[in-house]
Amino acid sequence: WSPELSSDLYRVDGWGAPYFTVNSSGDISVRPHGTDTLPHQEIDLLKVVKKASDPINSGGLGLQLPLVVRFPDVLKNRLESLQSAFDYAVQSEGYEAHYQGVYPVKCNQDRFVVEDIVKFGSGFRFGLEAGSKPELLLAMSSLCKGSSEGLLVCNGFKDAEYISLALVARKLQLNTVIVLEQEEELDLVIDISRKMAVRPVIGLRAKLRTKHSGHFGSTSGEKGKFGLTTTQILRVVRKLKESGMLDCLQLLHFHIGSQIPSTELLADGVGEAAQVYSELVRLGAGMKFIDIGGGLGIDYDGTKSSDSDVSVGYGLQDYASTVVQAVRFVCDRKNVKHPVICSESGRAIVSHHSVLIFEAVSSTTTGSQELSSMSLQKLNDDARADYRNLSAAAVRGEYDTCMLYADQLKQRCVDQFKDGNLDIEQLAAVDAVCDFVSKAIGAS
Repeated sequence: WSPELSSDLYRVDGWGAPYFTVNSSGDISVRPHGTDTLPHQEIDLLKVVKKASDPINSGGLGLQLPLVVRFPDVLKNRLESLQSAFDYAVQSEGYEAHYQGVYPVKCNQDRFVVEDIVKFGSGFRFGLEAGSKPELLLAMSSLCKGSSEGLLVCNGFKDAEYISLALVARKLQLNTVIVLEQEEELDLVIDISRKMAVRPVIGLRAKLRTKHSGHFGSTSGEKGKFGLTTTQILRVVRKLKESGMLDCLQLLHFHIGSQIPSTELLADGVGEAAQVYSELVRLGAGMKFIDIGGGLGIDYDGTKSSDSDVSVGYGLQDYASTVVQAVRFVCDRKNVKHPVICSESGRAIVSHHSVLIFEAVSSTTTGSQELSSMSLQKLNDDARADYRNLSAAAVRGEYDTCMLYADQLKQRCVDQFKDGNLDIEQLAAVDAVCDFVSKAIGAS
């Protein structure tokens, strides 16, 4: 066995790139600056755990597992990488506005995480998104030390107290936008803003037709729980116009769904939203921003697959270029000034920067498995053929083919067992072979 085989088995270079790798000692190393990390800057995670958990009298910190270890430099690199991807897309596409990110506080509400994001992102107008009153208070206190251009996006359920707090933030010169997710919120915003003598900046969340069908897309599509329909959007525009506040409507927000699997789906959703944005401009709203919400996915299993709920078939640059192209295409066709593009990429920013470390409390050992000649004879012809093909594919190193034949073999044997033509010992032997193949390939 070797560190290279361990890395391949657990796909560390897939899900971990560019921040985690298996070092020559067989331990996990952290590369805090991603691909720009120099060899002497790599951090051996085992040494960190040892230092943290060793007794104080031995030079350690005397901490107990489990531990959460944060790497602020990884957080900084994620912010810079996201910004660089959009900056490149804006430049290469001839886009006539800029990108500025917004971090959704709900993704990780740790004070130090939020403060680090504001500090690291102040140079490129990075802002925060809040979905509750406690999050709004945290965001307000943090953004006082950040960029004056950074957005404070106010989402979530809004009662009078929430809206008053958001308007106080506006009074404090924070770049605050109150995003309407329910039509009835507008009356509260108009009433309270007049009482407080504050001119609000308003956004609205559109309920798009584009549907994300994966595990994380339950809040998307026409039947989604959040956002305004086209009918409701028109009523909001009409009411704002009657109130002399149509210029206050400056931001369009939407959310296709978390963990968007492909750029095709992304382009479809962003294109639809850009059409809505252009129509709001035509109706006289003072539009400036298009907030594409979250959805920038993480490749959790390292497969780079658009067919998986835990992977994505694109990288940061693909994502940014797709968004910029989709917005530019619609706006150019409609002769609309390019809006500032915002995103609320939470998991993509913070997921890599912290590691939960806990003790292994048990282990299992899987030995080599094969069917006895007696068990093999009990199988029908198709199942025997699957077993032989499985063995041959394993010798050739064709792992996808192995899984195909293992699945077929297992299903045929289950059918034989149901028909009473295979006893439980023989079925168990087949299960053991298939489970061994699955674990050896890392597909279990």
